[in-house]
Amino acid sequence: MQCHCRRCFRPFFPELKSRGCKSRPHTPGPRGSFVDSAPHHGEGPINPIATSAAAKVEMHLRVPVHKTPTESLIEKPLPPMEVAKDAHKQLRTKTIRHTDCIEVGHDRFDEFVSNFLGKVGEANIVSINTITYTHLDIGSQKLLTEFGVMIVYKG
Repeated sequence: MQCHCRRCFRPFFPELKSRGCKSRPHTPGPRGSFVDSAPHHGEGPINPIATSAAAKVEMHLRVPVHKTPTESLIEKPLPPMEVAKDAHKQLRTKTIRHTDCIEVGHDRFDEFVSNFLGKVGEANIVSINTITYTHLDIGSQKLLTEFGVMIVYKG
């Protein structure tokens, strides 16, 4: 024979009474089972976790309260040594046009480019790109196509 709570239809055990089910004497129900005749006065379904040993351990936890934002507990990893030594350097560009390198009828384009590359250093050069452009020649009043270089470097 089984005993059941009339409201929640859970099996009735003597320890159920100590958990909040205030029952009166059982009355026989259909098919020979006993039904609790008292209304259910519990706090809802019984939680098996609430009755476990872990729930009975008292824990005194406190949440830290700060007036300023808390500092991050996870730190960023340090950059590799190669990156750290060039961290202060930014990518920069230098455009050298052929028309800017003509002095007193002499073409000094190669000399200007070589001097700049020597000053920057080979380790800091990212790329060297050729460019073409057109400009209006003042003397002949014609559009001339010229060339130059654009140098991307760390500096």
